[in-house]
Amino acid sequence: MEAERVHCLIIGSGPAGYTAAIYASRANLKPVLYQGIQPGGQLTITTEVENYPGYADGVQGPEMMVDFEKQAKRMGADIRYGLATKVDFTGPVHKVWIDEEKLIEADSVIICTGASAKWLGLESEQRLNGYGVSACAVCDGFFFRGKEVAIVGAGDTAAEEALYLSKLCTTVHMLIRKDAMRASKVMQERVMKAPNIKIYWNTETLEILGDNKVDGMKVKNNKTGEESVIPVQGFFVAIGHEPNSAIFKPWIDMDEAGYIKTIPGTAKTNIEGVFAGGDVQDKIYRQAVTAAGSGCMAALDAERYLSHHGIV
Repeated sequence: MEAERVHCLIIGSGPAGYTAAIYASRANLKPVLYQGIQPGGQLTITTEVENYPGYADGVQGPEMMVDFEKQAKRMGADIRYGLATKVDFTGPVHKVWIDEEKLIEADSVIICTGASAKWLGLESEQRLNGYGVSACAVCDGFFFRGKEVAIVGAGDTAAEEALYLSKLCTTVHMLIRKDAMRASKVMQERVMKAPNIKIYWNTETLEILGDNKVDGMKVKNNKTGEESVIPVQGFFVAIGHEPNSAIFKPWIDMDEAGYIKTIPGTAKTNIEGVFAGGDVQDKIYRQAVTAAGSGCMAALDAERYLSHHGIV
């Protein structure tokens, strides 16, 4: 198999990947970017984005990612379809296989493969995704100001998001599958004290109701078997995210959930010449603007690395 040699390979194409491509192109690193399984990342399943600076009237998530891609192309980035399926980070030249067949040998690699929200697996959840169903309260809570919403989840993130929504919405129906929460004691106490958060223990969602927007949910109490319908306009899933990092596991240091560890204040990983940006290394903020910022950091770190080693 004949390998293609590149100075800078970017894996992934959300705000982090495209921003890394813009900066790497301007630094004349001639970056090659592979878009992965979901070109544009999580923003392509988001409808309205109102919290990204510079879009005064808001923007549709997919449209915003098209803008990012166009800008990266205009700067000279080589953007390609394809999925990284295997890597070998043994030597100073990093090997990455695309679609199991094409081999790229890269002097530097920027990992921006993102994370994927975990879903309940309901047909109605996928059908109404972006039409009242969301996996990010901070991104989409604003659209449900003064309305009733539901949130599913029992960890710290679910508790934080329930509290965030409680400041905007009239009632937050919090659905918990078991008879206890996993969230820390302090977060549990805050949720219990919030007057407009109503907790449903031992409750699972059977279906989200509505045709082209959410207007309710059908739930079941696991102990009594009783089913009921609760009218809500928004349905938030907060059962966790899965970083898309599996292929890097043998090489890159990660936390117990699979998020890539970067040296604080940098985009550097434990492997020299390999950098990471965006949600694959950020389980705290998970916003488009922070992902873009860390993509910029990764490109600047890659440029310094390549320059220091006399490669570019």
